Amino acid sequence: MKVKVLLTLFVIASLSACTTVDSGSVGIRFKKWSADSEEQGGVRGTCKGFVWFNPFTEKIFEYPLFVQRKSYSGIEVNTKDASIFKMAPVIAYRLDGSMATYVFVKYRQSLAEIEDGYIRTCIYEAYRTCGNSFSSDYLMGNRAEFEREVRSRLDKSLQAEGFIVEEFTAQITPPQSLRSAIDAKNEAVQNALKAENKVKEAEANAKIAIAKAEGEAQALKIQGDGEAYYNRVVAASLNALIVHQYALEKWDGKLPTYAGGNSVPFINLK
Repeated sequence: MKVKVLLTLFVIASLSACTTVDSGSVGIRFKKWSADSEEQGGVRGTCKGFVWFNPFTEKIFEYPLFVQRKSYSGIEVNTKDASIFKMAPVIAYRLDGSMATYVFVKYRQSLAEIEDGYIRTCIYEAYRTCGNSFSSDYLMGNRAEFEREVRSRLDKSLQAEGFIVEEFTAQITPPQSLRSAIDAKNEAVQNALKAENKVKEAEANAKIAIAKAEGEAQALKIQGDGEAYYNRVVAASLNALIVHQYALEKWDGKLPTYAGGNSVPFINLK
């Protein structure tokens, strides 16, 4: 019976003295308490895989080294003209494995806790510093430039603390007054474009009407010229017939007594 109890205690002790650190993470082995200031808060180094340790005096803390993604909301930033913008950034970052010990000694927190503390503060400070150098109008027209400056400051501050920024994006929401002004401006531009299009449409319709009228006038002119020519030909023909008719009406039926050889009667007696 005693052997079984001892064996059970040995198994429990063995299990509590062994842990595994994932291949995508780094383990920090540290003493639970240490009075030696040279031991950097009791840290005894990093580890991976199966790790044996003294559960009474030591502990293993694990940091993931793969990319972490965190979304923030409710960050308000003042521009230099005192407008308040709301930011909703998303950051993708990873821990530099070579600085894992430094991060643990300084913060003694999990990455989730560091995200809500130090990293959030860094993002806010980058926004605040850049926002103070941008006017609201310029920021709205140059968002890409603003985000580049924020990203540059963020890279510098986080990398110094062992965090590498992979991606950083932000949803920038301007104040309601500025949004209303932008909407009004856009509406005015759209109305101006509509009016311009109507003017162009009217000009096009006028040109079509003019072209149509000119075409009709040309057609009438051609028709009139044709009718005039016809009337002149008919009139000329009628004049000759009228002369003959008048001559016949005045003739008494007698032929001339004398006629030259070249004389031809004005009427064909046949």
